[in-house]
Amino acid sequence: MSAHSASFEEKRDGEKVDDTHHLATAIADFDDPNLAADAEYLEDDSPYPEVRSAVANTDDPDMPCATFRAWFIGILWAILIPGLNQFFFFRFPSVTIGGIVAQLVSFPIMRAWARIVPQVKIFGVSLNPGQFSIKEHVLITIMASVGAGSAYATDIIAVQKVYYSQNPPFAYQWLLVMSTQLIGFSIGGIARRFLVQPPSMIWPANLVTCTLFNTLHSQYYSGIGTRGGISRERFFLYAFLGSFSWYFLPGYIFSALSFFSWVCWIAPNNIVVNQLFGESSGLGMSILTFDWSQITYIGSPLATPWWAQANIAFSIVVFYWFLCPVLYYTNTFYAKYLPMSTPTSYDNTGMEYDVSQILTPENTFDEAKYHLYSPLFLSTTFALAYGLSFASVTATITHTLVYYRKQIWVQSRRSMSEQRDVHARLMSRYAQVPDWWYVVIFVSMFVFGVVCIEVYHTEMPVWAFVLALCISFVYVVPIGIIQAITNQQVGLNVITELIIGYALPGRPIAMMMFKTWGYITMAQALTFTSDFKLGHYMKIPPRPMFWCQVIATALAGTVQLGVQAWMFSNIEGMCDRHQKDGFSCPSTTVFGTASIIWGVIGPQRIFSSGQLYNKLLWFFLIGALTPVTTYLIQKRVRGGLLKYLNWPVVFTGTGLIPPATPTNYVAWCVVGFIFNYIIRRRHFSWWTKYNYVLSAGLDAGLAISTIVIFFCLEFPKNNAIGANTLQLWWGNTVYTKTADWNALPLWGIPENRTFFGPETW
Repeated sequence: MSAHSASFEEKRDGEKVDDTHHLATAIADFDDPNLAADAEYLEDDSPYPEVRSAVANTDDPDMPCATFRAWFIGILWAILIPGLNQFFFFRFPSVTIGGIVAQLVSFPIMRAWARIVPQVKIFGVSLNPGQFSIKEHVLITIMASVGAGSAYATDIIAVQKVYYSQNPPFAYQWLLVMSTQLIGFSIGGIARRFLVQPPSMIWPANLVTCTLFNTLHSQYYSGIGTRGGISRERFFLYAFLGSFSWYFLPGYIFSALSFFSWVCWIAPNNIVVNQLFGESSGLGMSILTFDWSQITYIGSPLATPWWAQANIAFSIVVFYWFLCPVLYYTNTFYAKYLPMSTPTSYDNTGMEYDVSQILTPENTFDEAKYHLYSPLFLSTTFALAYGLSFASVTATITHTLVYYRKQIWVQSRRSMSEQRDVHARLMSRYAQVPDWWYVVIFVSMFVFGVVCIEVYHTEMPVWAFVLALCISFVYVVPIGIIQAITNQQVGLNVITELIIGYALPGRPIAMMMFKTWGYITMAQALTFTSDFKLGHYMKIPPRPMFWCQVIATALAGTVQLGVQAWMFSNIEGMCDRHQKDGFSCPSTTVFGTASIIWGVIGPQRIFSSGQLYNKLLWFFLIGALTPVTTYLIQKRVRGGLLKYLNWPVVFTGTGLIPPATPTNYVAWCVVGFIFNYIIRRRHFSWWTKYNYVLSAGLDAGLAISTIVIFFCLEFPKNNAIGANTLQLWWGNTVYTKTADWNALPLWGIPENRTFFGPETW
């Protein structure tokens, strides 16, 4: 496309341009915080320096892609990595083995394949089409990563086992996992024109992956600059080896470096000090941790723009370091009788809430037993997390309406072939996925879902299933825009819990299923969309992309069900809070607590008028008004820091607390500030060349080191290696002898009573 024709296209859309450069507003139809004020439209490259540094602006359509060897290795990874991740999913701190491991290991394997395997065809299929291509590598990595994380529905099954003493049959488990994992892909197909094609939808996490691909395949392009120094390949090797070697200290030899609550070590029995500075059940004001797995528990800090991290830092300071202590030490919600920050729920004696005390034999709510037992209490951070989640749901809608309405309207009228971005133009030569493929996926998975809820005892009506899917559909584009720009995803888990809790009270299994279809359908749609953006950057034909994601996801879910069944049958003390190997099931604990709050007791006994946590509902109004207020101020006062204030990110950025702790976020923000603010501003050429390579190297080294430590040092002999020596030395025990580690509350039960809280409920 010529400069003149590009200018004509811009003018046709009503945007002011000159003959040489397009203004930044031609790229994004909103005030984009990822785009510098003086950014120029580049005819043959992205206006975003992050994208230019990670993505090549060329394509070879004849390069091998969906080859037999790519499918073969990709399917192997789609079995192995999800299985390992399901194993680590129940452990804290947990390390997710992402596609980066497959990305690294596949490279030498496939290079060897290209040299050793004969270049012959069997039934017309080539076993070795020649040199291992970057497009084959991308396809393998997507198959390894699309189903790598634990399927959300496996938590339903785990909670049924741990909390409700049920053992559902495998057919039920498989239908549930397949439906919840795959039905979102059909919605993701619709969202492509809004979330993949526009150049402003940069999807920051994908840039790390693109950088590593180009580094491994020695791709050189203008975006990486001309800075001297060692090559990106050698830099990656150094980062990988350093990360692999270092993790043996915080991960095994000196675990206090991981839980580095040094202030608590000085005053281990001072409860207030431990609540403020602790890193297990405290607010993390100690700040430090030397464990990359703790820092990246919420994602890599090097892949998220600093302005988005600053929003999360603002949230930590305001809500968790200021508001949370105010609520706790004023005894709001009877907080002083409970730990400051834990993922569990409590009864009025300070013990973990025993849901079996309030259930009928059919696992539904028994009101008489409830009045004889106890109301439910939450730690202060847990209660606050619910309030922030309420705010994020309404803030997402109003923020999208006031800031992105023009972008959405323009994209809804523009066909997939009318995009102005160079990457979109290069992709236009490939055939798009036909809409009927998405329809087939939707209909088949819908049938799976109906069979699951009707044949098995779930007490969930079909209309609730349909309502859950409608909620996901409405939120896909607004939440997708926020994730594509900030690398942060707003969760729908709480709003779906609230809706079904009022609609079908006293049915915990139905609540968990409704939440999963209402939330994970959206999340899977965005996973599908994110992978399509990766394919968009790397110029992968859309149709092979579609099939590799669908097949890999189906395989991954099946494998994860098998691994989970083995773990519950063979690991002693599974899901105990201090299980000796760390298999404390933090996510399952939060999931189970939520099932009690929303599914058994119901929100009307917790959040309705006159109930203990009713005031948290004000967060819905706060979330709705804050983006509108900021927008109106920006209309009067142009420029300034308000451009970077994103309320959905403020409210949802800390959404993993609990089971994450403020320490995870604080350390994450500190690292992000150093690399994505200081180094990026002062040494931009270094940052452009090495930042994403460093992230990939550290993540890869950590993942491999974690596997080696567990299977070579912890799993053998039932963790008896060093049980009387290394495991007992000060560096591995000092943090366990604190009030923080033991989650002690400030107050005990009053002397003249046998419980705390209200007299009646």
